[in-house]
Amino acid sequence: MASAIKRKGSQPAPTAPDEPPFKKILIANRGEIALRVILACKEMGIQTVAVYSEADRNALHVRFADEEVCIGPPPSSKSYLNIPQVIAAAEVTGAEAIHPGYGFLSENPHFVEVCQACGITFIGPNAEIIRKMGNKAQAKATMLAAGVPLMPGSEGIIETVEEALVVAEQIGYPVIVKASAGGGGRGMRIVNNPEELPDLYNTARSEAKSAFGDDAVYMEKYLLEPRHIEVQIMGDLFGNVVHLGERECSIQRRHQKLIEESPSAALTPELRQRICATAVKAAQAVGYYNAGTIEFLLDKRGDFFFMEMNTRVQVEHPVTELVTGIDIVKEQLRIAAGQKLSFRQEDVIQKGHAIECRINAEDPFKFTPCPGRISALHFPGGPGIRVDTAMHQDAVIPPHYDSMVAKLIAFGANRTEAIARMRRALDTLVIEGIKTTAPLHRRIMDHPDFISGAFSTKWMETFMEDLKRDPAGDPR
Repeated sequence: MASAIKRKGSQPAPTAPDEPPFKKILIANRGEIALRVILACKEMGIQTVAVYSEADRNALHVRFADEEVCIGPPPSSKSYLNIPQVIAAAEVTGAEAIHPGYGFLSENPHFVEVCQACGITFIGPNAEIIRKMGNKAQAKATMLAAGVPLMPGSEGIIETVEEALVVAEQIGYPVIVKASAGGGGRGMRIVNNPEELPDLYNTARSEAKSAFGDDAVYMEKYLLEPRHIEVQIMGDLFGNVVHLGERECSIQRRHQKLIEESPSAALTPELRQRICATAVKAAQAVGYYNAGTIEFLLDKRGDFFFMEMNTRVQVEHPVTELVTGIDIVKEQLRIAAGQKLSFRQEDVIQKGHAIECRINAEDPFKFTPCPGRISALHFPGGPGIRVDTAMHQDAVIPPHYDSMVAKLIAFGANRTEAIARMRRALDTLVIEGIKTTAPLHRRIMDHPDFISGAFSTKWMETFMEDLKRDPAGDPR
């Protein structure tokens, strides 16, 4: 059973004249996204319940929620991924709905089904949609039927090395072997020739089995210098689906995003219209509702291909909020309560430019985790700066979870001003006691390739090699 319930003062009266979509929700997450949801709920007059592990007892999301429930020891498997404990916390506190944030249980269809069976609203799409889009092979088949452009690849799961060799020969090297059930760069291997394929195919299957409990893999053509473009979509229960424009996520390392921005410098107005319209068509094909993201790879010729769909709010959602003026989390809550979208497609207008840097507790050169206590902390402010974080001075970053310290977001009238404001923000950011990736972000902001927008998903590999060859360039 859930334990350590602490009830706090009542929530202030709603600031808006309309009735709040829920009276009380539970946030099944931690860190900045849990705090982000709590802040949205405070504005809407919704009471909140924070769940936390023993490692997060003093976390800010626990402090600022109306009620708090300890759901287990530090390991995620015994706390934030413990479905019975999360459900028990919701039932004991009388929460009507659960917001899953991102990560943890946010794309777990079984959790959605358990919520439904217990009469608790899941703030997100239904289990069928999550299951269909979470399985990459099934998602590809769905998109193919809807006429969404796909990367050349296998028609489904590849069962043997022999089959893999045949498919690779048909689509042409290089190819990429991908885990069907996962993401985040795990269970992926790039294959350049037939000699490499057997070992890399088996390695990808083994890694997929370890990470996701499923060793199924499929294969796609591998683009040498693609751009990673994703489109934010929102849908309601009445069949309305709109897009909120695109985000560029090409600055990444080992498939982990480091910097995101909106709009993308790579898209012409015509290409932007096509890729966003395609994202809406993809979402409509599965009857999608709530917040989601359609991700594409864009080649040098301007052709784009469906990569995957994320059936949740994204880490990088703030850049879209800044350029559209739409609060995505509030909209999630309204949709989950059965309300129609509060805007139409023609109401969505992108203005200005926003850039987000993920500041992680990592060695900025080796990317090794750096948990510990923050001894001194100062977050930047001033025009055009937003900081999404749950950190504070003397906060402890535990070794059990994601290493994110903060999301630093800069907004400007154009990309040049956004970059200048991000430089200023990074220069005035102070985090002591741990190493962070902030110095690395500062060097990227100065690089001519980033300034000109001439980069791809492979750019960071060359950048890091240049830093190794040039000691003065070491971000430490």
